[in-house]
Amino acid sequence: MQKLSLYLIVIILSVPLAKAAGQQSNTEINQQPGGNVDITDLSALPTSAPFVIRNIVITGNKKTKPSIILREVPFREGDKLPLQQLVTKFETARKQLMNTSLFHDVVVALKSLEGYNVDILVEVKERWYLFPVPYFKMVDRNINQWLVQHNASFDRVNYGLKMIYNNSTGHNDKMNMWLVSGYTRQVAMNYDRPFFDKKMKWGGKLGFTLGKNREVNYNTINNKEVFLKDSSHYIRSYFTANVELNYRPAIKTKHKFGFTYVAERVEDTIVKLNPKYFTNSRNTIRFPMLYYTMVYKDVDFIPYPLKGFEGMVTVAKKGFNKDVNVWEISTIGGHYWEIFPKTYFAVNAFGTVKLPFHQPFFNTRLMGYGDFGMQGYEYYVIDGVAGGAVKTTFSRELFGFYIPLPKTKYQTTDRIPFRIYGKIFGNTGYVYNEEPGTNSLTNRMLYSGGLGIDIVTFYDIVLKLEWSFNQLGQNGLYLHKKDCAVND
Repeated sequence: MQKLSLYLIVIILSVPLAKAAGQQSNTEINQQPGGNVDITDLSALPTSAPFVIRNIVITGNKKTKPSIILREVPFREGDKLPLQQLVTKFETARKQLMNTSLFHDVVVALKSLEGYNVDILVEVKERWYLFPVPYFKMVDRNINQWLVQHNASFDRVNYGLKMIYNNSTGHNDKMNMWLVSGYTRQVAMNYDRPFFDKKMKWGGKLGFTLGKNREVNYNTINNKEVFLKDSSHYIRSYFTANVELNYRPAIKTKHKFGFTYVAERVEDTIVKLNPKYFTNSRNTIRFPMLYYTMVYKDVDFIPYPLKGFEGMVTVAKKGFNKDVNVWEISTIGGHYWEIFPKTYFAVNAFGTVKLPFHQPFFNTRLMGYGDFGMQGYEYYVIDGVAGGAVKTTFSRELFGFYIPLPKTKYQTTDRIPFRIYGKIFGNTGYVYNEEPGTNSLTNRMLYSGGLGIDIVTFYDIVLKLEWSFNQLGQNGLYLHKKDCAVND
């Protein structure tokens, strides 16, 4: 028993182990400066008898409810676990808590022990949650299109006020409001609460968007968007409302059941320029949409995953009459591996099918819109009713550092972290279109590749500087904020 107690005391003294997320085991026990002991071979410790979790102590949560933190922790008070399994669950708990986007840092470690009874410490550092910030965003699909094709025109910018209130009641709920002017006039609001039942499995989301703008992308010619602009009045108006029910039975999988109502109107000029903009040369369209989405996430860090797997499947039914009648199936997935220390390989895949294939223009936007795109084709859009792409990436962490912040009364962190990755990548994709017209990039295999630098910093900000080339013989330097990812 004395030998066992000695080993457990060593574990408590090695709390830094919990902060060393993702470190692999060696076969040494090294004395560290200051008297702490870094245990790198847990197999040397006795694991025959299970340890009983007596208490879970949570500290640092000024706003977040303890129940929200415990929801992400894969163990409970009273659980009996072998030592090796317990330590593994420490890292799982840390990963899940960091992926809530509620905290700057999380430590999960042994706090104290008495025989085989252990107390566990969950220490968190909360982020800022309330952001009343000026809103400034270009309307083009990417930064390069705005800079190069539209000469950084401020006529193609939305500005206004955006109110972001994350964790507004301490239940990891989110309330956002936009008041936007400029290229688009828009009012939008949504509220997302992940859990509202006692068992913390059911949640919900609701929101609406009301807006209008003076410019409309009414067609695609030679793989480029074609716009009509009227500076004197608004030529497009729209309204959407959404209600969603979420079910998350465990930690990694979420099911979403939703209803959306869409109403949109364009001026007659748009219909004259493109009679197929809506169905049957109409200038107004209204339809309901029902959808189901399953999201699975088992990655180390959602904003920039390096290890694990994530995937999403969506089945949607838009409309129920001759004006709008389409089934849409979409998939997104990513698999990430650490192949050598600080060296990673990733495969991301995307796919969409819309049935029947004969669709109006507004429902054929595919590659180059939203999350569906290929590096090297930033200046193009590819319309269609079915398509997919696969991306492969080799990356290596080059270095990481922190910038210290001056101490203030209200700060939530004392430093800004930066991690820098170098990478090479390749893409292949295909889009099918029944009526391609003058658009030569449809109905053919597409390829691209390149190299780049990724910068990952706090509040989930990811900046990507990439030199890409495509099969058309074109190349260029592109700046992106965040990559395509599985949305939760």
